[in-house]
Amino acid sequence: MEMDTIAAISTPMGEGAIGIVRISGPKAVETADKLYVGSSSLADAASHTINYGHIQDPETGDTIEETMVSVLRAPKTYTKEDIIEINCHGGLTSVNRVLQLTLVHGARLAEPGEFTKRAFLNGRIDLSQAEAVMDLIRAKTDRAMNVAMNQVEGRLSEKVKKLRQELLETVAHVEVNIDYPEYDAEEMTLQMIQEKGEAVRQEVQHLLTTAHQGKILREGLSTVIIGRPNVGKSSLLNSLVHENKAIVTDIPGTTRDVVEEYVNVRGVPLRLLDTAGIRETEDIVERLGVERSRKVIKDAELALLVLNYNEAITDADRELFQLLKGQDAIIIINKTDLEQKLSVEEAEELADGRPVITTSLLQDEGIDELEEAIRDLFFAGDMEGGDLSYVSNSRHIALLEQAKRAVEEALSAAESGMPVDMVQIDITRAWEVLGEVIGESVQESLIDQLFSQFCLGK
Repeated sequence: MEMDTIAAISTPMGEGAIGIVRISGPKAVETADKLYVGSSSLADAASHTINYGHIQDPETGDTIEETMVSVLRAPKTYTKEDIIEINCHGGLTSVNRVLQLTLVHGARLAEPGEFTKRAFLNGRIDLSQAEAVMDLIRAKTDRAMNVAMNQVEGRLSEKVKKLRQELLETVAHVEVNIDYPEYDAEEMTLQMIQEKGEAVRQEVQHLLTTAHQGKILREGLSTVIIGRPNVGKSSLLNSLVHENKAIVTDIPGTTRDVVEEYVNVRGVPLRLLDTAGIRETEDIVERLGVERSRKVIKDAELALLVLNYNEAITDADRELFQLLKGQDAIIIINKTDLEQKLSVEEAEELADGRPVITTSLLQDEGIDELEEAIRDLFFAGDMEGGDLSYVSNSRHIALLEQAKRAVEEALSAAESGMPVDMVQIDITRAWEVLGEVIGESVQESLIDQLFSQFCLGK
């Protein structure tokens, strides 16, 4: 497989201390050498060294940048190709001028994610590890970063490869029995298939039990703040975000639209949505906001329903409880610094077993209890251990579900007494689907594994 040479800016655009232009490919060193002026050429530099010099325009001789150039030679690099990293002064003009010179003198502009794509194509990482690189970059909490880092290091890949190996050994054993009966091999019985299949099914199910938490860590938990006007919804948003993102006044109907903000609550990334107060109104703009709020509530994974301690529960409040029927929710009784007019017992009855927290957002009371309730609702003890092999990618989850179904079909077929070669079809399907998680080739690797394990080709 032949690759051309690619280049791109690897640091965020804008002003900063350093900007880096990365080049990867067979002509990476040659391309950079055309621009670099130092005590010696980059072609003579040892691998994994950083070299001081200047970047010059070969056509005009103008000095463009003072630079430190890293030389990283294949195969011990991120892409397993030669890599050059040109360290410039941070700034839009500086790094862009250096990039343009690399494009003129031998490289082409890299596509989004192409360096990581090459790392996968060149066999340094598998597909699940490549996908985890982006999860690592996008991680919004320490816990999410730890999970992504474990996947980058291959924790999930190891588990999937082990499961595939167990399935492959089963398939290979059946193939030997069918195609090479003269070999003195133990006969693969339906009972043996059931035992191996059940073990794999349990392991896949264990991975899937982490999917809910993993997906939350990866994408954030869609959380909607709802309640009647002027109960403290915007104050709650500001308290969780720890800054004044939403306008807070005593005037009902201040929030006219859905306000969105990301926040880290005890390791749980929340995509907070502050909605317009739900009420009947003649104001056209506010009415549109209320309609949008109702739609957001239906799509949310968690609702924070705010009630007013200083007002009795109204029919509008009861309507909101009804709107949240069947959804995860935390009930927040706010304004406890004022006179009590709300029946806490009635609120708990309407909550139907869901957490009820009392707060005085004005006096910053009750926020810690609320944050703990959010954490416990989704991660109650599940993520405190050292095993962070959480499945967080929607593609992986879908494939694991397919693999589980295929194994279950094989178990069902074996239990009904189907011939082993028929049961093998579902086992092979599960093996293939698991291979899609890590991006392995299906047919070629199956043939290679069969002959290498059982020495049938000698």
